[in-house]
Amino acid sequence: MPKNSIPKEFDILVKTPRGLEKIAASRIEELGGFKAIPRPYGLLGIVLVSCKGRIPREEAVNLISREVLEAEKVLPVHAIVKADLKAIANACREVVRGVIKEGETFAVRTTRRGRHEFTSIDVNIEAGRVIEELTGASVDLEVPDKIVWIEILHDIAVISITGREVEMKKLWPGKPYALPILRKISVIQMPYVGSREVAKEFGKRIGRSVQTFEIGELIIGLNKTIEAGVLRAFIEGIEEGIESRYSIQLRSYGREVHKVPVYVDNLYQIVRDRRDEPLIATSTKGKPLTEIKNEIVEIFTKAKRVNVLIGAREGLPAGIMRNSTIIVDLAPGITLPTDHAATAALIGLLTTLEEEGVLPRVRRKREKRTHKSHASS
Repeated sequence: MPKNSIPKEFDILVKTPRGLEKIAASRIEELGGFKAIPRPYGLLGIVLVSCKGRIPREEAVNLISREVLEAEKVLPVHAIVKADLKAIANACREVVRGVIKEGETFAVRTTRRGRHEFTSIDVNIEAGRVIEELTGASVDLEVPDKIVWIEILHDIAVISITGREVEMKKLWPGKPYALPILRKISVIQMPYVGSREVAKEFGKRIGRSVQTFEIGELIIGLNKTIEAGVLRAFIEGIEEGIESRYSIQLRSYGREVHKVPVYVDNLYQIVRDRRDEPLIATSTKGKPLTEIKNEIVEIFTKAKRVNVLIGAREGLPAGIMRNSTIIVDLAPGITLPTDHAATAALIGLLTTLEEEGVLPRVRRKREKRTHKSHASS
């Protein structure tokens, strides 16, 4: 049998990062009692494993999950059928019997590799309908009790049933969610004054940072006259940094992305204009976050907008700090570089708010009677 062919029978399907299939296969075989085939039909990210009748399948799944770090998902194979909608639906009817029970929830996740007359969504709908009719279980696409995995490898379909722990999702109902708090924040950043090359590089890092957190806005606060070329380089760097991170977020996130707007203003005038709003100054002269966490909680609980002021090489002016609501020392004993201060401030504030239970929680979405896949087809 050619090395990249698909065997007629196998017990476990392992999904790995692309390029690590052969390493994972070797690790699996080193455990003893396994035959592992990486990249069947040249398919990246797949290893097919046979226990050769020596190790019970569930025990083998646990062993591989525990010992093979390259294995991202270890799926026990409950059925292998022809890659045909009817065959897949019939197989699902058999394998879920007694495994998914009435009162439980389930989701179908399909990944399709190769050319077919149907889509992944078609498979989800047909399989989901059969499972629902047979078991009386209901669909939950967010945090199901059971997941039915349908991995289509060209002319065959592999069906597996696991608990939801295999999925390791980023968000789930009840998990703290930072975005609503971050939208409240206006970072007021003094510009870096130095060579144009360094100013632009610092600007890029700051731009990437604020866009990563998707804060409400970034204001470049000028406290004195600055050379036009240096300021221009700093602003160009910020815009490049924001754009580079924003483009990645657009491709990666399954939600709308907020692009951080950038403004330029006089630092002293901003403080005057916003003196009725919370002003959080960051300085080594301030108090540690742990000592003023109650004040921070009160600020973010009541305010519609929170202004976080960050200095540059010489720090924030004394008059600005004197008129701030609170002064925070983000890392006592350490002077943070200009290009890392915004990141440190945002992480520090979010961590404090999470510890105090202030961050909002992810809500459960209204369920839709559909079986869409979260995997690409």
